[in-house]
Amino acid sequence: MFRCGISYPRCRWILPLLLLFAVIFDIIAIAAQSGWVEDQDAKSHYASMWQQCRGRNDNWECRSLMEFSWAQAVAALMIIGLIIVIVAFFISFVALCCSLNISLLPVIGSLLILAVIIQVIALIIYPFKFNEIIYEGYYNYTWAYGFGWGATILMLGCGIIFCCLPHHEDELADKEKIKYLYDSER
Repeated sequence: MFRCGISYPRCRWILPLLLLFAVIFDIIAIAAQSGWVEDQDAKSHYASMWQQCRGRNDNWECRSLMEFSWAQAVAALMIIGLIIVIVAFFISFVALCCSLNISLLPVIGSLLILAVIIQVIALIIYPFKFNEIIYEGYYNYTWAYGFGWGATILMLGCGIIFCCLPHHEDELADKEKIKYLYDSER
């Protein structure tokens, strides 16, 4: 006998865990010193959210990107997004893990959607302005930039789920029988 069902009480533990991963991904993206962008051919130029470096081997000359207003805006938006997702994580932990507080779920979803909007703006400004001001050849966006997008995608998915969960209050409180998608009792 095989049964496949949706168990909403599991969401109470999985969603805060996913938000914790979004926080970790954001911290990795913001703190990465190895760069968001690197030169494709010569590996002689890379730029993180904070600085750009040129050179080879151990002989690197680094300059801060914080002299550009667009880089300051990207840093500010990413940090604001990180702060919002940290607040949302703590509220979700209280709302879902400590006690079930359905009224906080749309607030958490709204915070996450706000953080997504802020971070998408930052993650679009960076390559656009980088290509406009610093671009000198072919560049690859690295894993650190990808972690920024990963955190944003996780926040978007969690935000949508948090906005939809209040419609399933009985299932979250484990008061309703699990609905099975497939039942093979033949």
